Amino acid sequence: MTVISCDPMSLKNQLCFPLYICSKELTRRYGALLNDIGLTYTQYVVMMYFWEMGTANVKELGEALMLDPSTLTPILKKLEGKGLLRRTRSAEDERVLNVTPTESGMALREKALPFPEEIRRICGLTADESEQLCRLTSKLINNITKEETK
Repeated sequence: MTVISCDPMSLKNQLCFPLYICSKELTRRYGALLNDIGLTYTQYVVMMYFWEMGTANVKELGEALMLDPSTLTPILKKLEGKGLLRRTRSAEDERVLNVTPTESGMALREKALPFPEEIRRICGLTADESEQLCRLTSKLINNITKEETK
């Protein structure tokens, strides 16, 4: 017989702990795949943004990825050094730094194309389950960030 703990401080009763472990393990699994294309997980997330959006300034990128400029700057410099992105000052406002993927950066998308399906396979989720999990996680993020602005 399994005893169900009612202890509110029990790890199994926390929402944060399984999400933390899941995030850590997913990032580790992505890391193994990303080594083949020479990206870290955070660099991959940045590149995914550009594969979808094309061009952005640092402020837009930071807002979309929920990363501050001090975190983004070294990532963008590394990606630029790899020839995957180009950073240029805006002609209208030199304080604005525009970022555009290079042809090499866009071509890298093809090499990364199998990764989401491989991660879904590793997770053992159907396409519907994966979509449902993404919806629920997005709802959780929206609720948390909305609560923060109150």
